[in-house]
Amino acid sequence: MQFLKFEVGDVIELKKAHPCGNKQFKILRVGGEMRIVCLGCEHDMIIDRIKLEKATKRFIVGGDKNE
Repeated sequence: MQFLKFEVGDVIELKKAHPCGNKQFKILRVGGEMRIVCLGCEHDMIIDRIKLEKATKRFIVGGDKNE
């Protein structure tokens, strides 16, 4: 199993949309618990790294790390 490499400042697209309708999030903090912010409504949240890895569809900004 290969882990995704998240870095602060990466923009990712999730599989499910936020209640505001946006799917793009920016990573603010990395670690066991990740802090992300919705780019649509600016709502920030903390999510477990494992849940975020499963929910990530692709990287928008941040390189070719989705392999």
